[in-house]
Amino acid sequence: MSEDRTSSGGVPRSWLERLTHVLSGGEPRDKSELLGLLRDAQQRDLLEVDALMMIEGVMQVSEMQVRDIMIPRAQMAVLQQDATLDELLPVITESGHSRFPVIGEDIDEVVGLILAKDLLPYFIGDRRLQFNVRDVLRPAVFVPESKRLNILLKDFRANRNHMAIVVDEFGSAAGLVTIEDVVEQIVGEIEDEHDIDEDIFIKKQNDDRFIIKALTPIEEFNDYFKCDFSDEEFDTIGGLVMQAFSRMPERGEEITIGCYQIKVLSADSRRIHLLEVSLVAEDVLPDVEDEDR
Repeated sequence: MSEDRTSSGGVPRSWLERLTHVLSGGEPRDKSELLGLLRDAQQRDLLEVDALMMIEGVMQVSEMQVRDIMIPRAQMAVLQQDATLDELLPVITESGHSRFPVIGEDIDEVVGLILAKDLLPYFIGDRRLQFNVRDVLRPAVFVPESKRLNILLKDFRANRNHMAIVVDEFGSAAGLVTIEDVVEQIVGEIEDEHDIDEDIFIKKQNDDRFIIKALTPIEEFNDYFKCDFSDEEFDTIGGLVMQAFSRMPERGEEITIGCYQIKVLSADSRRIHLLEVSLVAEDVLPDVEDEDR
């Protein structure tokens, strides 16, 4: 085993000890030099790829603000404070979220939050008739757009909050941010209710709706849907979608490509993770396979 791989006693070093060994030749003068040393350490197998990505994520989070990752107000799934249980259920089931802002007359008036699990008792016996939004309303947390993500993460942990409403300089709701959004900037995508098995690229939800990984090769997409998207410029569906947007799309944005309506289910500031693909019209429904791929 090489000297870089072991300590003086022949015992393998931890990645932190190996990193210290790399940095011992001189202190980096700025973050750019530090990142260069870290990437060099990874190239020399002194640092795991996952560890490097998390370190880069931590450094990035310390420089980012809430506005950089928040879900814009236009894409927020909200509930009305005077809604009945039957009116709430379609929003909850379609979005698949577990927490929802509750609004008054308009989206600028966020009066609190509802947790989907708090609604479960109302499906027992005749309690459905006793439902009132105010009985399950929880207080909302408000944060400014300019708040640093590392400070927000500390606040989330200290106060055991999972969601905050983002407000602009005038106090109006600009969007929302969750603890998962912040953590994903450090560790990458966190699996949620939309995620599919690691070895599956395409998961059929019903006859005209599919959940697809952005890394799905265009060739496999074409084979599954019997279509002919070009793979000359991009190898994956994620690349094709980015080309169609001409920029990095945000979660919740939609675009039509050919006869397919494509919605971004999961994305961060660096890449697209998961897509929902639906057919624009039933008469163009391809003869796709039933099994997931």
